[in-house]
Amino acid sequence: MTEATEPSTEGTNSAGTTEGRARWEYPREWAADVLASDGGVVHLRPIVPDDADDVVAFHSRLSERTRYMRYFGPTPVLPPREVARVTTVDYRDRVALVALLGGKIIAIGVYEGLAAAGRPESAEVAFVVDDAHQGRGLGPILLEHLAGAAAENGFTRFEAEVLAENTNMVTVFRDAGYQLSRSFDGSNVHVEFLIDPTEALLSVRNARERASEARSVANLLRPESVAVIGASSDRRKVGNVLLANIISAGFTGPVYPVNGPGAGGERAPASSADTEDGVRRPSSVLGIRAYPTVRDIPDPVDLAVVAVPAAVVDEVLDDCLAKGVKTLVVVSAGFAESGEAGKESQRRLVAAVREHGMRLVGPNALGVANNDPSVSLNATLAPRIPEPGRVGFFCQSGTLGIAILDTAARRQLGLSTFVSAGNRADVSGNDVLQYWDTDDATDVVLLYLESFGNPRKFSRIARRVSREKPIIAVKTPVGPDDDRVARMVLEQAGVIQVETISELFDAAALLAYQPLPAGPRTAVVGNSSALGALAATVGAGLGLDVVDSVDVGPAASASEFGAAVAAAADNDDCDAIIAVFVPPVAVKADEYAAALLAATIGSAKPVVSTFLGDEGLLPGLSVHGEDGAPVRGSIPSYRSPERAATALAHAWRYRAWRERPDSATTRPHGTDPETVRPQIRELLAENDDEVVTLSPSVSAGLLKHYGIDVVPFAEVRSIHEASAAARHLGFPVAVKAISPRWRGRADREGARLDLPDATSVITAFGELSELTGDDVLHVQRMAPKGVATMLRAFTHPRFGAVISFGMAGHTFELLEDAAYRALPLTDLDARDLVAAPRSAALLTGYQGQQPADTDALADLLMRVSFLVEDIPEVREVLCDQILASTDRASVLNAQITIGPVSKGMDTGPRRLGD
Repeated sequence: MTEATEPSTEGTNSAGTTEGRARWEYPREWAADVLASDGGVVHLRPIVPDDADDVVAFHSRLSERTRYMRYFGPTPVLPPREVARVTTVDYRDRVALVALLGGKIIAIGVYEGLAAAGRPESAEVAFVVDDAHQGRGLGPILLEHLAGAAAENGFTRFEAEVLAENTNMVTVFRDAGYQLSRSFDGSNVHVEFLIDPTEALLSVRNARERASEARSVANLLRPESVAVIGASSDRRKVGNVLLANIISAGFTGPVYPVNGPGAGGERAPASSADTEDGVRRPSSVLGIRAYPTVRDIPDPVDLAVVAVPAAVVDEVLDDCLAKGVKTLVVVSAGFAESGEAGKESQRRLVAAVREHGMRLVGPNALGVANNDPSVSLNATLAPRIPEPGRVGFFCQSGTLGIAILDTAARRQLGLSTFVSAGNRADVSGNDVLQYWDTDDATDVVLLYLESFGNPRKFSRIARRVSREKPIIAVKTPVGPDDDRVARMVLEQAGVIQVETISELFDAAALLAYQPLPAGPRTAVVGNSSALGALAATVGAGLGLDVVDSVDVGPAASASEFGAAVAAAADNDDCDAIIAVFVPPVAVKADEYAAALLAATIGSAKPVVSTFLGDEGLLPGLSVHGEDGAPVRGSIPSYRSPERAATALAHAWRYRAWRERPDSATTRPHGTDPETVRPQIRELLAENDDEVVTLSPSVSAGLLKHYGIDVVPFAEVRSIHEASAAARHLGFPVAVKAISPRWRGRADREGARLDLPDATSVITAFGELSELTGDDVLHVQRMAPKGVATMLRAFTHPRFGAVISFGMAGHTFELLEDAAYRALPLTDLDARDLVAAPRSAALLTGYQGQQPADTDALADLLMRVSFLVEDIPEVREVLCDQILASTDRASVLNAQITIGPVSKGMDTGPRRLGD
C-alpha cells in the first residue's frame, strides 16, 4: 500500500511573528479530508514551496477558458513569479490551499490580505478548479476552508475581482450563504462579503454536508458492479460466504470473484498444472469467472468487498487504487481491535483510501446490504437477512449483527438497507444517518452504537432526522454517570432509547407498520381479564392513559372480539388500542386474526396485539403489498402484554417529542465573541497552548462580555485588604474560602455570610484563614436570597459538548440530581433543562416559598451555550454557586477552563472525521 505522506515543510518556519498565527508556521491542522458533492473524497492542505512543479502541471491541464476566467486573459504558461507567489506564503496574510486526489493537485484556492491597500480587515480571495473536476463542489469547499483560515488570522471580510461573464464564480459566493455587496467596473465585478459564520451560512454548509455524505453512502449501497477479493470455493472460508450471499440475493449487476496469490488464493501442490508460485488459481468460483487481481477485471468496479488476511490488505488495496474502485468493504479482522500495530495499519489504510477519493466500511465489518429490488445486494457474512421492508439498520458489532439480522428475519421485520461498520474507521453512523434522511425507501432507523464517533454531529443530525423518521437506539453498557448523560442527550435529539434487542424490534415493528398515536389515551381489548389488567397497569406506568379496558370473555366469538376492537377504533376518546387474545380452548385463531385486522383496516389509530403469545408479523395479521411483503396496516404481535404496552409507550413519547415546536436558537443580547476570542487566544499563548483553568477574576471578566455578571468580589490576603474590600463593595458582605474543598460544601462551613461591618469581616477572615489554611479568600457583596443552583458546560469524552444544570448543596450531593443537554441549546432546550432536575419543584414555589426567576436561569444557560459554541477553545464553564431569587439569577462563583481546539468539535468548515 502506498503510504499517504505529509508535504515537506522545510523552509516554512522562518522567525518573526505578528498577532494571530506566527508567520511561516505551517498550519498542519488546516489539512482535511473532505467530501465532494458526488460523494468522492478529496484531500485539502496548505500549500508548500515544493508544490511548485505540481502547480505548473496543474495549470497546464486547465482549459483555455478556465485560465481566462481565472487570470483575465490568455495565460498558457504560469510565470515563475506567479508560481513563487502562490507556493511561498506566510500562512497568515497570504494563504493558499490545494485540493489533491491521488497526490495530484485538482484545485487551488488563495487569499491575500489587503492591508497595503488600506483595508487590513479584508483579504482578496480566488480559486480555480481543474476542468475535469468542475461541478463537484470544490469551489465552495475551498471557500469554506479559506474563510476559516482567514477568520483564525483576524480577517473579517473577503473581496474578489471577477469577470462579469464569470457568473459561476459569483454564484459560488452567493449560494454559500454570504450576503454579497457588488459593484461593477467595466467588464469586472467587485464582490465583498463578511465571512462571519451566520445562520444562513451554517444552514448552507450543513445542507451541502448532508448531500455529499448521503451521496457517498449511496455510492456504497447502490453499486453497479461488485468484486469479492478473497473469493473461495471452500465453504469454510469467509470469501465463499460473501460471494454465495451476493449471488443468492440476486445482485442486479456483475459480480467478479478475485482469487489470486495476493487475494487469499488457495494453496495447492507445486506440481499442479493450474498453479503459479504454489498458489492454485481456479478459473471460476461458484460458477463465475475468477480473476487473479482486481486490476485484471476488464470492466469498472464500483464496490470491492475484501476478505483476505490483514497482512495482505495492503497489497489488495494498491490493486483497488490502481483500478479506480469507488468504495471498499473490508471484513478482514486484525486492525485497531487487535492492538497498537493493528491501529497503525488501520490508520495507513484509511489515509490511503481517502487520498485516492474512496470510502471505506470497516475493517472488521460484517458487510452491507440493500434490499431495493433494483440492487438486491447482500454483501454480508449473515446467513440470513430479512425480506425487503422500510427499516434501515446500522450496527458496529459483526457478531451481534448476525444475530440481530436473524432475529429481524424471524420476526418478519423488513429491511431497506443494512450497514455493519466494524471498527468504523471511515464510514460512520453519522454518514449512514445522512443517507437515510434522504432515502425514500427508509421510514424507520435502527442503531446499535458502541460509541459516538462525533457525538456533537450525531446530535445535530439525529435531531433533524427524528423530525421525519423515528430513530431507535439500543443502549450500550456504560457507567451510571454516562447513562444519565446518554439518556438525556438522546432524548433531546428525539432518539427512542431501548434496553434490549427485543425491545428494539418491538418498537420498530409498531413504527414501521402502524401510525403514531395522536395521544396517550389507550383502550385495552381482550379475552383475558388478567392479561388485560397487566397491559393496563404496565401502560399506565409508562405514561399511557388507559381510558377503557374491555374484557370480552374467554368464550367470545371472533365477531364479538372484532366488534369490541372496532368500537374502540371508533371511540373519539381513544388514541391507541392494545388487543389481547389468548384462546382458552382450541379455536380457529385465523378467524380471530381476520376479525382483528378487519376491525382496524384504515384506522388512524395504532393497534398492537398479544396474539397467541407469538411475536412478529403473523400471517393472519399482515397486510401484503404487490410484492407479497407486509406493508403498513399490518398489526405486530408481542409475546406479552407488557411488551406491547412498552412499544406503544415508546411511540407515544416519540410523537409527543415530534409535536414540540422546532425551537429557535436565539442569541441573547450583549454577547460579544469578537472581544472574547482574541483574549482567549492570548491567554492560551501565555500558557504555551496548554489546558488551563482561569482564575475567578479572569473568568468573571470574560463572562461579562457575554452578559453574565458575577456578583462583585475581591481577592484578599490580609485583614486590611478584607476590610478595605468590604467597604468598597458595600455592606453586607460575605467572606468565603475559594478552594474547591470548601467552596462547594452544603453546610457553608467555608463561608461567613451577611457580615454587617468591618469588625465582623476581620473576625471572619481570621476564622476562615485558620480553618482552611488558604492564603487567599474572597470578599463578596451579598446577593438576594434564593435557591442554590449550579451549571457546568464541558466536553464529555463519549457524548461531546454538553451542559448540566441542577440544584446545589445537599440535593445534588445526595441525589446527584443534575440534568444534561447537548450543545448548542435551543430556547426550548434551555427552559426544559431548568425544569428537568427531579428537585426542580424547589424553583416553582415549593411549600409556599417564592418562585424563582426560571427565565433568568434559562437566559444564563443560553449565554453559556453561546460562549462555548462561539469559542471552541473554551473547554469548561463551571458556575457552581448560582442563587435563583424572585427576579434574577446571581452567579456567585465561576471558572472557565481553556485549551487548544479539540478534534471532532463539529465547528468550522466541513471535514471528514478522524
